[in-house]
Amino acid sequence: MVPGCYLKPRLKSQKSDMRIAVDVMGGDHGCGVVIAGVKRALEENKDLSAIYLVGNKDEIHAALPPRGFRDHRVRVIHTTEVVGMCEKPVVALRKKTDSSIARAAELVSEGKADALVSLGNTGGIFAAGTFKIGRIAGVDRGCIATVMPRQESEFVLLDAGANVECKPMHLAQFAVMGSIYSHEVLGHENPRVGVLSIGTEEGKGNELTRETCRLCKKLNLNFIGNVEGHDLFKDHVDVVVCDGFVGNVVLKSLESLAVAMFSMLKRELMHSAQRQLGAYLAKGAFQSLRRRMDPEIYGGAPLLGFNGVVFKAHAAARERAVASAVRMTINAVKNQINQTIARDIAEANRILNLDKHENGGTPNA
Repeated sequence: MVPGCYLKPRLKSQKSDMRIAVDVMGGDHGCGVVIAGVKRALEENKDLSAIYLVGNKDEIHAALPPRGFRDHRVRVIHTTEVVGMCEKPVVALRKKTDSSIARAAELVSEGKADALVSLGNTGGIFAAGTFKIGRIAGVDRGCIATVMPRQESEFVLLDAGANVECKPMHLAQFAVMGSIYSHEVLGHENPRVGVLSIGTEEGKGNELTRETCRLCKKLNLNFIGNVEGHDLFKDHVDVVVCDGFVGNVVLKSLESLAVAMFSMLKRELMHSAQRQLGAYLAKGAFQSLRRRMDPEIYGGAPLLGFNGVVFKAHAAARERAVASAVRMTINAVKNQINQTIARDIAEANRILNLDKHENGGTPNA
């Protein structure tokens, strides 16, 4: 196999007529904040032909005038229900057929929208993607791909929490989808893919990681083998693959560490007049660092593997973060990542099925 042959630059036409459905009811700060972010995104992106604001029409219409929001591309889709953050996703989606997330997903499944953005219940969004929109042919499981900043650029961590129990075949598919997202949306020319494990040596890890490495070596990826936790923030790997249990622990730990570090730094800098003076002189550097670590830059995380671009924005997102979420979604639609995923997953499955037959049918693959 030729490493990276999935990811050579493609001369493909970019989609310019885009329609996005936005679930405006799921955020922590009300639909007004979401609508303000959508307004900002519309002003920045002329390629958008339509934005569907999905939610309670009374709340939506009340939020539009104060923000000076008048745009012919806006369509309001009225719904009467919301899937709450504490509800069981599949049960709530089945019972609340007129929920904002269900109706937004239906717009995608019916071909009326190309993508879905929601700030709501992550499990609810994932369930809507699975049962309403459906997975791309050949994709066994969708996954959450979280973009994490590092010194000079960023890396993709997947799965970040959707699938707590996985088989090697699932992780191998995550590797393919993560490589495509890294290349097409984040601009990494030939993304380096690694499996998160407890050591870089071949053979380290558990049965899941060892078999995943064996499968990924057979795929047309720029696969570098195992990576450890301390490799994540070096310029060493662009796509980090793991199951959702490990990925979510890594994600939440890193988010908590970032908050704790800024809090400790602030407390130490305020300890004396000399330190306060030093902090004032280094104010520009601290502001640059905060901007670099700002989660609002990415707006949330894409859910990969579905028949339509699905993006989970942060529940606590403010205007700028919502606009970022829409921008990232637009980039994914423009670069036709789902068409590429469908093609490359089909090829990956062909290779892995051949491997399975050659090995007499590997149970865990």
